[in-house]
Amino acid sequence: MMVNTADILKASILIVDDQESNVSLLEQLLEAAGYTRLTSTMNPLEVCALHAKNHYDLILLDLQMPELDGFQVMEALQAGDVDAYLPVIALTAQPGHKLRALQAGAKDFISKPFDLVEVKMRIHNMLEVRLLYKKLESYSHKLEQTVLERTAELRESEARFRRLTELASDWYWEQDENGHFTRVSGPVQDMLGTGPNAAKGDPASGWNEAERDVLRSTIAARQPFIDFAISRISADGSPQQFRVSGEPMFDQASRFVGYRGIGVECMPQNSPSHPKD
Repeated sequence: MMVNTADILKASILIVDDQESNVSLLEQLLEAAGYTRLTSTMNPLEVCALHAKNHYDLILLDLQMPELDGFQVMEALQAGDVDAYLPVIALTAQPGHKLRALQAGAKDFISKPFDLVEVKMRIHNMLEVRLLYKKLESYSHKLEQTVLERTAELRESEARFRRLTELASDWYWEQDENGHFTRVSGPVQDMLGTGPNAAKGDPASGWNEAERDVLRSTIAARQPFIDFAISRISADGSPQQFRVSGEPMFDQASRFVGYRGIGVECMPQNSPSHPKD
């Protein structure tokens, strides 16, 4: 997981300082370095509202300001719960304020008067960490969503299996998108011509080949069908007849993911119905 320079230069930055000269100096320095999304204010009372609206990647915050100092601003930002990660670099001329600023939630500090090389380096490093944090947070959210979706799909599949097996007292099957069987109950593979007898080309399997060809073609074409009649002659010479229903399966993105069907043995009939072409 990497952050490139272009992403860093597009990061949003808020400059907060009650001295216009400091604001101007930082703006000129960052613009010259290639940063394109800069905002500034000399009123600390505006910071929380601005951050709630714009979700800045970095706030350069002066600690010594009238009405509301930088420590109070950080406290208000944390109370607002805009972001679990407080993206603040404290600006201070007081050596004793550095540790206090870090304890208050600032992630780094820049000393006044500004060392321009130090300013650029600390801002770049801070933004790199901040953007990596956001990518990790986004990845974690996507991973959580994927787990929830897969869990929902699994529950749906299990519920579908239960419903269909309740309807089909004899057998049930599911295939994946490549036609491989994932669930089998009953003589499904022999019926579709993929069982041991069919694999050996044994004509004694007993299934009606014309009916079996129609059934296989319907499934291969991903067509649904209801009560397709297919018959076979059992080993003892007695006729057997089955009613089979099936349908293609699709995921939430409408992508074909397989086929499922049910079957039940019934009394032989003279006029079996076939799926429509």
